[in-house]
Amino acid sequence: MAPRSRRRRHKKLISSVASMVVTPPPVVTPMPLTPSEPGPSIDALGFLSLENNVPGLSQLILQKLNMKSYEEYKLVVDGGIPGSGFGFRCPQEMFQKMEDTFRFCAHCRALPSGLSDSKVLRHCKRCRNVYYCGPECQKSDWPAHRRVCQELRLVAVDRLMEWLLITGDFVLPSGPWPWPAEVVQDWENWFSMKGLQLDAAIDAALGSHAMTTLWASIRRPRPDPDTLQGSLKRLLTDALSRPLTMGLGLRAFRIDVGKTGGSTVHVIGASHVETFLARPGDYDELGYMFPGHLGLRVIMVGVDVATGFSQSTSTSPLEPGTVQLSGHKGLYHDFWEEQIETGQIARPDLAVAFHPGFHSTPDLMEAWLPTLLLLRDYEIPTLITVYSHQELATSLQILVELDTHITAYGANPFTSLKPEQVYSNPNKQPVYCSAYYIMFLGSSCQLDKRQLEETLDGGV
Repeated sequence: MAPRSRRRRHKKLISSVASMVVTPPPVVTPMPLTPSEPGPSIDALGFLSLENNVPGLSQLILQKLNMKSYEEYKLVVDGGIPGSGFGFRCPQEMFQKMEDTFRFCAHCRALPSGLSDSKVLRHCKRCRNVYYCGPECQKSDWPAHRRVCQELRLVAVDRLMEWLLITGDFVLPSGPWPWPAEVVQDWENWFSMKGLQLDAAIDAALGSHAMTTLWASIRRPRPDPDTLQGSLKRLLTDALSRPLTMGLGLRAFRIDVGKTGGSTVHVIGASHVETFLARPGDYDELGYMFPGHLGLRVIMVGVDVATGFSQSTSTSPLEPGTVQLSGHKGLYHDFWEEQIETGQIARPDLAVAFHPGFHSTPDLMEAWLPTLLLLRDYEIPTLITVYSHQELATSLQILVELDTHITAYGANPFTSLKPEQVYSNPNKQPVYCSAYYIMFLGSSCQLDKRQLEETLDGGV
């Protein structure tokens, strides 16, 4: 067991690490955060950062959602009961107000409230995603927009089609894998394996009443079948990317999923993305990736875990072949001291952090530092995902400075194929969830800085 004193000495931000953390510009119009949060909330930081590029955008979003403050927004995201004003009278109003939150000029950043009577925001006719207040701004912005216009067209369709996943009208194909698990190495293999079952699920969604109602409510022409089919496949990869990426980690570290009592994966820094609207069967695909496993326990830990998410961290043996989800609201190193060091639950077989973001701000780096050192010192197999090659490079440099033993990194074969638009900077290149991964185990990194730089310069 690693000595606790070694870990506790590094509660403050290491200066060499701090120099690599990118500090964002100050928020123009700060909004009050919930004072009871045990640490920096990446959800809150993301919401407030909208003001950096488009002053007033966060207030516009709250207005369109019929909310008065960020606290009320956070309450809903956490699964709480919203105020009496929240809600929509019909699907048409909901989709219209959702679209209204994207209405600002992509070039001059003007909101509808800041336009003169002679101007009106109109979207790009190609992507139907980005808005401009006039021909001058659209023409000036075209060199930047042309590079992402096609991808943003996919974003616009996916944003609407995602409603079918939320309502359960698009049912993901599920069940034991008919192929040997070791053959399924990426999405191409997975799609081939699912074959007719996947086609049937997509055809059912395309022909459903829910699909017809969706496009009638949006009041725009329904895209062609190929476009809708492509969107459903992208949404499917987005939903299954997390469990299959966990499986990638279990495989790479050769975790014994056949041990008595089952195996445990901790998702560190979990937020509403992983826990809000989560269903019991969301991680069944992880179980099918390991036929014959004796139970997989997935515990989500983070300050932004949804309130309504299961808080049970039962240690009773799992039924063979089952996947159990549970959550804990708080910082991971506190959870470790309260639950693991006291012997209430066992150490995890694998720790996973989806987009931890510790490279982005000093506050997040300081919050993550005790956890990163804990994972290093206790030699917990750890997998981290990031959005881009730039984030990969910066995160690797930080982990090298922390003397972690990096065992592997690269492009994730189970990345989400759904492009993600940067909300307040729509012409920035879209990113993909869990596009790259980093794995580390213990300390004494095998890559020195010079090797790392040479490897990154050559691509991954």
